[in-house]
Amino acid sequence: SLPTVSGLVEMGAHWIHGPSPGNPVFCLATHYGLLGPEAAREENQQVEAGGHPPLPSVTYGSSGRVLSPQVVNEARDLFNTLLASARGFCGSEELPAPSVGQYLRTEIARRVPALGRGEEDAQRLQLAALAACLKLECCISGTHSMDLVALEPFGEYVSLPGLDCTFPGGYSGLPDCMLSALPEGTVLLNKAVRTIWWQGSFREEGDEARDFPVRVECEDGDTFLADHVIVTVPLGFLKERHQDFFQPPLPKRKAEAIRRLGFGTNNKIFLEFERPFWEPQQQLLEVVWEDESPLEEPSANLEANWFKKLVGFVVLQPPEQHGHVLCGFIAGKESEYMETLSDAEVLSTMTCVLRTLTGNPRLPGPRSVLRSRWHSASYTRGSYSYVAVGSSGDDIDVLAQPLPEDPKDPRPLQLLFAGEATHRTFYSTTHGALLSGWREAERLNQLFKA
Repeated sequence: SLPTVSGLVEMGAHWIHGPSPGNPVFCLATHYGLLGPEAAREENQQVEAGGHPPLPSVTYGSSGRVLSPQVVNEARDLFNTLLASARGFCGSEELPAPSVGQYLRTEIARRVPALGRGEEDAQRLQLAALAACLKLECCISGTHSMDLVALEPFGEYVSLPGLDCTFPGGYSGLPDCMLSALPEGTVLLNKAVRTIWWQGSFREEGDEARDFPVRVECEDGDTFLADHVIVTVPLGFLKERHQDFFQPPLPKRKAEAIRRLGFGTNNKIFLEFERPFWEPQQQLLEVVWEDESPLEEPSANLEANWFKKLVGFVVLQPPEQHGHVLCGFIAGKESEYMETLSDAEVLSTMTCVLRTLTGNPRLPGPRSVLRSRWHSASYTRGSYSYVAVGSSGDDIDVLAQPLPEDPKDPRPLQLLFAGEATHRTFYSTTHGALLSGWREAERLNQLFKA
């Protein structure tokens, strides 16, 4: 008998990016036996996928037809070449442009005459496919526009080798296994923190002997006294709340780094179908709006055009486990607008989009929709970080520096900072987040050993 459909979807982290021995998430997942046989294969760990593996794909154009793979691949190859050259400005004094987006657009504009071998229709299609590549890059960078992503530090981000893979039983299997080693009651969930008081002198009721520099006050009024606190809240939360979240407020240098670094939204839209309209071997359905060009400003009318920011859909594998489910990705302001719509509105818009793309006006719509809302979530306010124009990798390091700043302070390491936005080369990833946590734990280990 077939296994029952698990209905399992990932609202947050989706893949292990670069599952290879240098990736601690992959190593732990392997250690706990959480991965499928495919992911563990040696060959898969050696593939240099440049961060995003080529899945068997089909590309739909907005004129309701499947686009020629040759045209799409030609555009994608050019885009990847330009993206690789954008990474080459790391450490350079002379920059051709402040942002990745402006650099790419200038380079694309220079090459327009050669696109599509000079034929006007082919040229237009290539530009439309390049516009789609830019949107995908927005999802990867978690930004509204590549014009917001700084060019000089762009190449500091490191892609690990390995074909991206997923957790058959869900990503949460990993923290569950890690938590199982801890004593019962060590971790308190649904215990929101209102304020972290530091540089203080706090005592437990009736214990006059010992005072603590840190007092954590929860929204339900409970308090915890501590010598050290590791803060791992998302950068989006810090951007919005750091002034009142820390008392006294963070030093100016730290506050400035928080303000300068980028933090954006990448959301998923899951669509479940009675039966698939795609071919069994297709794992990625890509979308190209044929009237778009990276050289023209996109329409600012979110209400009318938000869905055009959608880069396409990943087919959840295997269907025996998930049913017939597509996972769409959408970033930026359009993604944030999508969060304000009802499920019914998202479902009917997605039905229209798929009818347009397939050229089938009677295509049955999805029977259900489920989506993430990372921007509306008050403790995240977006998805993950990027290095914005006006900031640099140094800001990531400043964000990661513990407080108080004075290394000779008699009460060191009161506030420590971890999370993906504090890892200079692996920001935006789960492995970056994990390594940053280990880094801060090790800082405390060293202090206790001293």
